[in-house]
Amino acid sequence: MLLQLKGVSLSFAGNTVLDAVDFGVERGRIQSLIGPNGAGKTSLFNVITGFYRPQLGEISLDGQPLIKRKPHTVTRLGIARTFQNVRLFHEMSVLENVMAGQHCRSRAGALAAVLRLPSQRAEERRIFETSLECLDFVGLTAYRDRLATNLAYGHQRRVEIARALATEPRLLLLDEPAAGLNSGEKQALIELIQRIRDARGVSVLLIEHDMSLVMNVSEHISVLDHGSLITEGTPQAVQNDPAVIEAYLGQDDEELAL
Repeated sequence: MLLQLKGVSLSFAGNTVLDAVDFGVERGRIQSLIGPNGAGKTSLFNVITGFYRPQLGEISLDGQPLIKRKPHTVTRLGIARTFQNVRLFHEMSVLENVMAGQHCRSRAGALAAVLRLPSQRAEERRIFETSLECLDFVGLTAYRDRLATNLAYGHQRRVEIARALATEPRLLLLDEPAAGLNSGEKQALIELIQRIRDARGVSVLLIEHDMSLVMNVSEHISVLDHGSLITEGTPQAVQNDPAVIEAYLGQDDEELAL
């Protein structure tokens, strides 16, 4: 198991957000985390990545404990993420945004930068080449010098994914990556997610409300409701699980169409 959560509980002001969650992602798997609005999905991402600290439980990546580690340390250990709302440096170029993802892999210190030591220049070349390769991987090389804020929304989503890949992760967390995309862009996203796993060996865990995309890209689905993991399994098994159908009662017809 690459990622393992055991008995993770999180509460704010007495309100339970996550309730003794046991959860895992196997190495080499594309997995989705679904559930009604307010189920605790993004909070689960936040405890995994160090933005929230759970009151109880254990979290580990390939056996390394993650509890009490800061977000940048979790990233360095091999977990990268995107967010529900695109978070780019809008006054930086597309390439510069991706290069920012390499910061966690840089070793040259301030003195090396001031003195322009060979090690620092070599690191700059590596950061540039790695970032350019990540841009090429998501199909945005032609936009490398444009301001990120000037790109179409779907392209901005890809820049964020490229930046996450630039951190050299073992596990990529995608928080509603299909939000705001048209049908063609969603199909391209499915293909990109599959290539991330197949070509780069990166496991993928995504939160997504588009059930058609979830069913097409996932090998395993976990369902969260009111902070508790209620079921998990193959897409077909989850689709027909009575607990899942009950959890989605009251949702929009489109969201119910698993």
